[in-house]
Amino acid sequence: MYACRTCRSSECPVSLSRRSFLSGTAATAVAAEAGLLDFASSLFAADPKPPGKPVVRVVFVRSEVTPIVSWPGGNCDVCAQQALFTKTMEDAAGQIGVRLEIQAKPMAKPDEIQAFLQGVRKSPPDGLVICAMELELWPLVNQVVQERGDTPTIVYSHVSGFTNHLQCGRNTPKTYLGATQDVGWLAFAVRMLYTIWRTKNTRILFVAGNETKETAVAGMGTVFRWIPKDRFAEEFRKVPETEEIRAVAQLYAKNAEKIIEPSGADIIEAVKNYVVCRRLMETERCQGIAIDCLGWKNPVCLAYSKLRDEGIVAACERDANATISMLLTHLLFERPGFQQDPSPNTVNNTLIGAHCTSALRLEGFGKPYRAPYLLRNYHTRTGVAPQVLWPIGQPVTVVYATERPLSIMVGTGRVVSNIAQPPTGCCRTAVEIELNGVADSRDVKGFHQLFVLGNLERMFRAYGQLAGIPVMPIA
Repeated sequence: MYACRTCRSSECPVSLSRRSFLSGTAATAVAAEAGLLDFASSLFAADPKPPGKPVVRVVFVRSEVTPIVSWPGGNCDVCAQQALFTKTMEDAAGQIGVRLEIQAKPMAKPDEIQAFLQGVRKSPPDGLVICAMELELWPLVNQVVQERGDTPTIVYSHVSGFTNHLQCGRNTPKTYLGATQDVGWLAFAVRMLYTIWRTKNTRILFVAGNETKETAVAGMGTVFRWIPKDRFAEEFRKVPETEEIRAVAQLYAKNAEKIIEPSGADIIEAVKNYVVCRRLMETERCQGIAIDCLGWKNPVCLAYSKLRDEGIVAACERDANATISMLLTHLLFERPGFQQDPSPNTVNNTLIGAHCTSALRLEGFGKPYRAPYLLRNYHTRTGVAPQVLWPIGQPVTVVYATERPLSIMVGTGRVVSNIAQPPTGCCRTAVEIELNGVADSRDVKGFHQLFVLGNLERMFRAYGQLAGIPVMPIA
C-alpha cells in the first residue's frame, strides 16, 4: 500500500488495485484517438451557444496629433498604441463571437462627442469601450460616461490619467474603469461585456417537479425552462447501448486512477445519462441543465463531470443559485466550478467542500490538464460518481451568486488536501481549502458555493461593477 500522490494519504482508495474489467481493447483505442473526453458526442449536432452576437462599440478619446507636454506625451507612438488596443480587442472578439464596431477616427472635440452620444442613444449597443488616451481630454470621457444611457461601459486607461481623473465612473452604475498598463486586459474587458449579453440570451433546462413553465432571473435575463422530472426516465429508456457509448465508458475507465465500486455496466449506464442530458437540452433549446437528482440510484454525476468539461452548465439538485454561479464562472473564465456542500473544519479553520461530481478540466475547458480521478459509487451505493483529486497548494476562489436578491459573494484560498474515503464518509469529491482572511470558517455564507481553481476575486468584482450586481465578501 502506498500514499496517493495528490492527497498524500495512505488511506486514500487510490492505494487499492485497479479492476480489470476493461483493458486495452480496440474500442478504447478508437475512443482515445477520437478524443471523446474532449468534446461533445457526435450524436448531437446542435450548437449549445445561443444564436446571434452582441454588438460592442469601441471609441478612442485622443488628439490626432499628440501634444508633447501631456500624458502619454511625445515619447509615445499613440497611433501604434491605438492599433495594439484594436488588435487585442479584435482577437478576443473573434474568439468568443462578439461583433465590434470600432470608430477608428479618434474624438477630441465636444461636437464629436455629442454626435457620438446621439448615435449611442439612438441605437444602443450591447456594450461600450472608451479608450481614454490623453490626460487633458478626461472631461470628454466623463461626459460620455454620464450621458451614454444604460449601456454597460468600460473605460480603459493605459497610464493616461492621474488619481483625480481615475475617479471616472467609480459610482456610476454599469461602469467599470480599467486602468492598467496590461494591454491584454482588454480581452477580459470584451469578455465581460459578452457575458452580460450572453446571460440575457441563455436558457437553462430545469428537470424537476411535474409542470412545464419558464421563469427568468431578474437582473440577468437568464431563462429557466422547467420540464417534468419524469421526462428524464422517459428519454433514458430510448437510449440504446451503442458502440460510441461503450467507447466513452471504456475511456473513463481506462483513465481512472482506480475503479473501486462500479461495474462496467454501471459506467455504461452513467454515460447514457450524459446522452439523455444532451438530448433534453437540444430538444428544449437550452444551453445548460439542472436536475432534481438527489438520491437517484443511477446518478448523473459522471454525465455532469463530462458536461462541465465541455463548458456546459450542469447544476446538482436543481439549485438556481449554483446554476447562475456556474454560468458566470463558465462565461467569464472558461473554467468549471465545483458545486459543493460546505463543511467547516474548526480544528484547522479550513473549509471542506464535498459533492459527488466535479469536472476534470479544472484549469480551463481548452487547457490540456485533467485532474486525476477515481470511479466510485454514489450515496445510494449504486451508480458512478467520480472522486476528483484537486491539485494541492493551488489558489482557489469561492463564489456564490444568489438569485433573490441578485448578488455575488466571493473569497479566496488555497487547496490543502483531498479528503480520503475511507475513513471519512462524505460526498465523493471532497476538497479542503484554507481561506484567506477568514477568522472562523463557520462564517462562510451560503450553501452549494463553487470552488474554482485560480484567484479570480478581483475579476468577479469588476464584473459585478459592470453588470450592476452587488459583490460582497463570502465571509
